Amino acid sequence: MTSTRRNSSPDPELSRKLSRRGMLGVAAGATAAALLGATAPTAAAHGKGHGRPLLPPGRLGIQLYSLRDKVSTLGFAPVFAELEKYGYDEIEYAGYTQGSAGAITLAQLRRLARDHGLRAIGSHVGYYDDGDPGAYTFAQNLTKVLDDAQALGLKHIGTASGPWRYGSTVDGWKRCAEEFNEYGAAAKARGMKFYQHNHAEEFSFATDRPNVRLYDVLLAETDPDLVYLEMDIYWAYAGQFRFSKRVDGTPAPFDPLRYVLKQPDRYPLFHVKDGDRDETTRDGYRMVDVGDGDIDYQRFISAVTRTHGGRLDHHWQTEHDTPADSLSFARRSSAYLHSLREKDC
Repeated sequence: MTSTRRNSSPDPELSRKLSRRGMLGVAAGATAAALLGATAPTAAAHGKGHGRPLLPPGRLGIQLYSLRDKVSTLGFAPVFAELEKYGYDEIEYAGYTQGSAGAITLAQLRRLARDHGLRAIGSHVGYYDDGDPGAYTFAQNLTKVLDDAQALGLKHIGTASGPWRYGSTVDGWKRCAEEFNEYGAAAKARGMKFYQHNHAEEFSFATDRPNVRLYDVLLAETDPDLVYLEMDIYWAYAGQFRFSKRVDGTPAPFDPLRYVLKQPDRYPLFHVKDGDRDETTRDGYRMVDVGDGDIDYQRFISAVTRTHGGRLDHHWQTEHDTPADSLSFARRSSAYLHSLREKDC
């Protein structure tokens, strides 16, 4: 029993920082427990209704990585035209050419998105490439990265790379957090927010301190006024499946939604991707189109939008890493999310 209690207590300094920031987040919204209780799963979790749309108006986007095959063969214009028809409001870039048919400037890209009623809300850029000092990354080319984001009128600029640059130790992640704070300060000076997008491994444990979850180090060591998070909901639940026990087998459960509800202001962006539950796979899920899987988006979106300012402060980007038909994925996912109604919560 003594050993279990010791293992369940993470680094005291990290706990202090997380507790303080969690309290601030809860005070800014509502208590996580109340919100979770108010949106407990029901038998009709994926049902449709006739109340107010659950998804806030003007907040549905798509990560263009999902459509990279169509952008590379058709170009941005036909893809944007389809997204406009499907009811999308926003786009998130994963590069500004993606092999697009024909050359296009940033000014042309910005105008093209605007002409199709699409706001460019963010972009993924590499964190670092220590093998190439001229790489287009935050570490090697920060000024150029921010110049381009500003030219596109982005409000958010971030990375899908995890803080692994200095390994998977607590000190290694603290070093990455310092760099993220620097990028966040530079972005803030230009009126933008810097963010980091997670995969499952961020929820694993430090190799030197196996009682400390690395995601908690990132939250504790980054300045909440400078560094924001884009939760990839699918990968967060995959992380829950894989890392709810420590290396020694002791329980370490967590709920991805609780992370958001403790500090809702730190999560302006979300990746909405779905998965069929399959415990025979490494991640516990098989990726599918949004609405075809087992992730309870009725519960998740409802809880987030009920926080203070929640219907205005968050942006929802659909994504599928390897869709069988990328335009069909975009259309079907939009239709499903638009079908959800508040009265079904």
